[in-house]
Amino acid sequence: MNKILITGGAGFIGSNLVDYLLKKNCQVWVIDNFLTSSAENIKSFHHNPRFHFIKKNLITADLQRTFSNICFDIIYHLASPASPKQYIRYPIETLLVNSTGTFKLLEYAKKNKIKTFVYASSSEIYGNPLKHPQGEDYWGNVNPVGERSCYDEGKRFGEALCISYLRKYCLDIRVARIFNTYGPNMEKNDGRVISNFIVQALQNKPITVYGNGKQTRSFCYVSDLVKALYLMGIKETKEEIINLGNDEEKTIIELANLIKKLINSKSKIVFKPQPVKDDPQKRKPNLDKAYKLLHWRPITPLEKGLNLTINYFKERLKL
Repeated sequence: MNKILITGGAGFIGSNLVDYLLKKNCQVWVIDNFLTSSAENIKSFHHNPRFHFIKKNLITADLQRTFSNICFDIIYHLASPASPKQYIRYPIETLLVNSTGTFKLLEYAKKNKIKTFVYASSSEIYGNPLKHPQGEDYWGNVNPVGERSCYDEGKRFGEALCISYLRKYCLDIRVARIFNTYGPNMEKNDGRVISNFIVQALQNKPITVYGNGKQTRSFCYVSDLVKALYLMGIKETKEEIINLGNDEEKTIIELANLIKKLINSKSKIVFKPQPVKDDPQKRKPNLDKAYKLLHWRPITPLEKGLNLTINYFKERLKL
């Protein structure tokens, strides 16, 4: 039975990964301080004897003391604010969890001979890309001091630190570059475009499109994403940096109209200026490496995933 540590395991993606791994009969430990995550996301796991939760800040925690008698097979490092609203509110914490937090985890992995380390990076390392779609060989177009830089550069530094530990100490490290993901356990006020649109449409409030709506994104349903993360942990992907997401591209205005249609909402679509500079105008992953190395591809159609997410928010909002 695999023993797995997930940092940020009470977050949106983290809690879905916990659920997936528990169903695989793994023993799962989560460390989280609820800065941008929710205790509600992991509430249903506490009755499971294979689930263990530690409420601590990764940046200040003594990992050796906290996990003194546990030999983990895999560490998934997901801890970080991950939406623009979150990381702009917590810029220092975002930088520190991806630098100091990553360093502490890597030192712990080295000292305790952890078999596998999976770092959750982001498509944001590509910035506002000049190459489309984005492949893992693209270096990105990032403003190092822009409003989004705490996340962009935090993830870029985290990748560099992971690869340095791999080269110097031969640790088995894999880097997942996660593109836009959606589904149950998203926070209603996290500022992500799908949660914003669904909540606004369900309440028949104006659906707010920032910019002209022509910017594109590619949305991956969370169950597809966590399966890919699971595969990254168990397949032979040492040293690999792999894009994870969906390669079906949609404009933001197309997404707004689709969500309005699925909900049969009376909301009007309104346009407002971009609140954050350097917003990527295009975002679509090249998934060739994921297909080749993981034998994985996203399988959930956008409409199906949106309907599942709409039902989740209906329940959360009690509508």
